[in-house]
Order: sequence, then structure tokens, then C-alpha cells
Amino acid sequence: MQSSATLSLSQSAAASTIPKSNYTVNHSLPFSPSKPINLRFCGLRREAFLGFSSLSRSQPPQSKIRSDKINSPISASLSDNGSAPKSFDYDLVIIGAGVGGHGAALHAVEKGLKTAIIEGDVIGGTCVNRGCVPSKALLAVSGRMRDLQNEHHMKALGLQVAAAGYDRQGVADHANNLATKIRNNLTNSMKALGVDILTGVGSILGPHKVQYGKLDSPGNIVTAKDIIIATGSVPFVPKGIEVDGKTVITSDHALKLESVPDWIAIVGSGYIGLEFSDVYTALGSEVTFIEALDQLMPGFDPEIGKLAQRVLINPRKIDYHTGVFATKITPAKNGKPVTIELIDAKTKEPKDILEVDAALIATGRAPFTDGLGLDSVHVERKRGFVPVDERMRVLDFKGDPVPHLYCIGDANGKMMLAHAASAQGISVVEQLTGRDHVLNHLSIPAACFTHPEISMVGLTEPQAREKAEKEGFEVSVAKTSFKANTKALAENEGEGLAKLIYRPDNGEILGVHIFGLHAADLIHEASNAIALGTRIQDIKLAVHAHPTLSEVIDELFKSAKVKAHASGPIVNEPVAV
Repeated sequence: MQSSATLSLSQSAAASTIPKSNYTVNHSLPFSPSKPINLRFCGLRREAFLGFSSLSRSQPPQSKIRSDKINSPISASLSDNGSAPKSFDYDLVIIGAGVGGHGAALHAVEKGLKTAIIEGDVIGGTCVNRGCVPSKALLAVSGRMRDLQNEHHMKALGLQVAAAGYDRQGVADHANNLATKIRNNLTNSMKALGVDILTGVGSILGPHKVQYGKLDSPGNIVTAKDIIIATGSVPFVPKGIEVDGKTVITSDHALKLESVPDWIAIVGSGYIGLEFSDVYTALGSEVTFIEALDQLMPGFDPEIGKLAQRVLINPRKIDYHTGVFATKITPAKNGKPVTIELIDAKTKEPKDILEVDAALIATGRAPFTDGLGLDSVHVERKRGFVPVDERMRVLDFKGDPVPHLYCIGDANGKMMLAHAASAQGISVVEQLTGRDHVLNHLSIPAACFTHPEISMVGLTEPQAREKAEKEGFEVSVAKTSFKANTKALAENEGEGLAKLIYRPDNGEILGVHIFGLHAADLIHEASNAIALGTRIQDIKLAVHAHPTLSEVIDELFKSAKVKAHASGPIVNEPVAV
């Protein structure tokens, strides 16, 4: 994401930035001008975890890489980075070195493009440094703590465990060290392939021309045949909320785990809120959710959300206020607690005042697009987002594509997921190298890494039925329980449900939603099926190893009832979200 987890909603509860696919929406507060999505998921390429030493190309030793001059390009192997076009410094310049920019840069070099990437902060962006990566480290800790603390679960397996404890600083160090490792590996992978890393803040001066360097200084100028904007997003904090970084925090602060408060309020019950509730309750905190809509987890498929609430919220030390807005939050000062003023979401009348030890603002993310110089190419941002078409081409104020300028990831607001940003970047590079490619965003999966996990791809059941009513087709639903899966029962983790939404007339998969053990890993068979247009009647014939959790999906597809006359491939047109 570059990153993580919720969508905040204006008072009008208008449609999200992902029409017909709002499974990423958590309407939390009325103050967001852009209703930003915030999804904490990662799309790192393999090199990020293995480091540049795993790359197959001939690579120079790292010691030969010079990085001693600020604002100077860092390049390890220019021969691997293509040759400069005659009239430009580079074939491609990417502004932003998060997961999206990194994926685009590596793919561009593989395609023979001379490539540079500009980064003013740190390599890896939000996902690696303040999102996907450190949050998963904390969630790994919370998962193990839950296992050790669950005496009934342990006894069922014949295990006896003494009282479990944790070292807060050790947990925080684990998250920070993982982020550092992945960040270094991302950097090394780009250096090894010869991607020029230009240090500084990037802005567009005009067609084919980019400036980079320190703020408020002339900087350096490079030219490129094509430019990709990949600047990501930042946490969105509504008006009336005072963040001090200690007692009133965003996800950026929470990932440092500088404290574990006895009682913490989480504003927003979407992905970020759910994941942090999992972490904090496992470490001993009590949690209060503040949610603007009438039910928790409003962005999930309703049936999955209902089950998830029964498992993830009701049995834990979590209470909640729904249908309310937090209009003012004041940090703890002079021995006084954090105060949160609540109003009724509908009547706007004062509802309650909470006093807690800390508050986490999980109200979404806003695009980081200030200072890009888009006026120089006649582009007007919409609520901070850079307007693009289905091929990620930036649109000017008339709605026409700006030649040779693209925008990917959180900055365009289509789907604020790290792996979506990477996929968009790769799609752009495919276009630049001669292949017309349009990404089907409805085939991109998402996951919430609670214990157990939630994952989804495609449409929710209400969205599918709305689409069916408009287009005149029938919708069917199939379900299977984890209680029927041998591997889940062996793990004593039978709580879970998989749900398939499909067309019985032709076998098209409209959506799949999973709640259960390793749901985030199981979703990809359905995601790839949607992307490839695979019919249910064909995927029914796939073979899955026994006993594995993958058989949950196997049974799900086998239970679907497709009409006998259905035949021929499903031709899925790419969906521009």
C-alpha cells in the first residue's frame, strides 16, 4: 500500500471509491473528504524476502555500489538496466519506491527498460515500513499468545502450558527488525538489477521531465520517455481529533508498540481496527470499537461479518458503540485520560463521552499526492486522488489521457492494496513494452489477518444480487464449513466458513469469501479462477491433496449446482474499478 484497512465515510454515506466492489469499506467517521480505503496487505515480490543474492542475473558485488553522494543515482549494473534512449535520460522514471514502485521497476528492467526510481523517504513505502510487514509481525505474536493462553484448546490437543507472558520491547523489536530486513532486501534487489535509485522528493516539471531533491531547493532534473507516479498514502485523521503519537495514535504509531494500554478505543472496525484489536486483546488490553454504521465490519459480506463478530469480538474483552461518530478526541494530559466525545450518526445529538487510556484512529488512508507538480500537465486531483483510466493513464482536467504519464497504487484510489499497486505497475510496464493489458480489479483478493483470518475476492452477496437484478441473471450461493475438513479438525480449528457466489447458468464465479484457519492463503485459487475466467464446472475437476485445508475450497466448488447445459469458456472482460 501501500497499506491497510478501512474506509471512512462522509455524513452522506456516499459510494466508495471502488464502485460495485466495496468489500473494502468500513464507514467509520463523517469527516473524510475522500473516503479513503486503507488496506493492510502486502504484495512483495520474492526478491524482497530472499534478497538480491537470489536473483538469477549476473550481479556485481554489493561493495562496488556507490551511494555516498546525496541526490546521485545509485546503480550497480547499468548493463542490466537497459540502454538510455537517445532523447531521454531514462525509458522510465518512477516516483515512489513502495511495493508498487518496486514491482514496476523490477518488471521494467526485466523488459529491458532503463529505469530510475525516486524515493524521498525510505525504500518499501508504507507497506514495508508502516503497514503490511510490521503489522504481520505483531499479528504473528498475537496468534501465538492466543494459542498459549487458550487452555481449553491446549488440553484438547493433550498439551499443558504454563502461564504465557511477553516482553513488549522484544515484540516491538521483532516488528522493526522484520521491516528493516525487508527494506534492505528491496533496496538490494533493485541495486543488483541496476535500477538507479534517486534520493529526494520527486515532482513533475512537464512532459517527460521530473525534478528530484530536497524540499525547497532547486534539485536535479531528469528526463524520461514515460513516468509512473507511485507515491502511496498516509493515515487519514479527521478534524477534531488531536494526535499526540502517545495516547492518541494512528497505525503508524501503533506498529512501534511503545505501550500496551489497559483500555484502548479503536475508531473504525474495518481491517486496521480488527487487526489491532486482535493484537491488543492478545497482549492483555481491553478494546472499545467506535463505528459510524449500525453494525461492525460493514465492508465484509454480511454473513461472513456476522460469523466473524461471533468469533473475533464477542468472546474477547471488546465492547463497541455503533451508529456514532467521534467528533472530538483529546489526548491524555496532566494525569487525565483520553476523552472521546460521541454523537449520534443520524441525529448528530451528543451521545456519550468516553474516558480511556489510549485511542487508535483507524479511519482509513488519504493519498499522498501533494507537491507532485500535476498542474504542469493540467491534471486536477479528485479529493486528493490522481484520476486515471483503466490502463492507469493519468487523465487531465478534460478527462483525456496525459501522454506518457501513469499513476498506480494508493495515489489513484482504485484499490488501496499493496499487491494491487504492484499489479498495476506491472500492467503499465506491459503496456509500455508492447502488450495492451488491463487489470481486472475484481480478481484481486484481500485479507484480514486476524485469528482466524478473513479473506475475500470479487463481489459480496448483496453486490452480486444487485448486479444480477440490473443485468438479468440468477445468483446462487454455496457454502462449506471448516468443521468438515480433516486438517482443520486435526488442528482443532474447525470454526470457519467458505462461501461461493456464482451464476448457475454458466458457472461464472462472482465472489468467494472465507473465514477460518489460513483463509488468506486459501483465497488465491478463487482469485486466479476469476482472473482466468475458469468455470466452476471445470474447476470441480481439480485435484487437491488430502488432508489439506485446500479441500475446503475443493468442497466449496464441488457443492455448486451449475445447470447441465452450461458450456464454453467464460469470457471475463477486464473490470476497471
